[in-house]
Amino acid sequence: MAHYAFLNEENIVTEVIKGKDENETLPEGFTSWEEYYLTQRPDSANCKRTSYNTIHNTHTLDGTPYRGNYAGIGGSYDPVNDVFIDKKLFTGWSLNENYKWTPPVEEPSLTEEELAANKYYNWNNDTESWVLTNPS
Repeated sequence: MAHYAFLNEENIVTEVIKGKDENETLPEGFTSWEEYYLTQRPDSANCKRTSYNTIHNTHTLDGTPYRGNYAGIGGSYDPVNDVFIDKKLFTGWSLNENYKWTPPVEEPSLTEEELAANKYYNWNNDTESWVLTNPS
């Protein structure tokens, strides 16, 4: 089963659906499932197939990565590189070569004591730093 992402005029993902595999017989008059599904959403500007198993340009089942990332609502499609990009959550982060948002400062490693206490780091966008957080 394949997945398809619907895009608005700004190439923002508005919806993702499960659909037919690309090797299944198309309805008459269509050359791709993307073309067919676009007719089902006339308010969408485009429809692109996306791979559920592709994350940060790596296929989770050791297959060939497809379009950078699985499309997520609110994320975007880059038509120049033919990839989906997750929504940018933090202003200072940058997109790396695997289409993953990365912080300007590497996340610190947790000590054994911190791990045992279930502590973790959260990104503070105001200070552009990692903050050690206690579990609730």
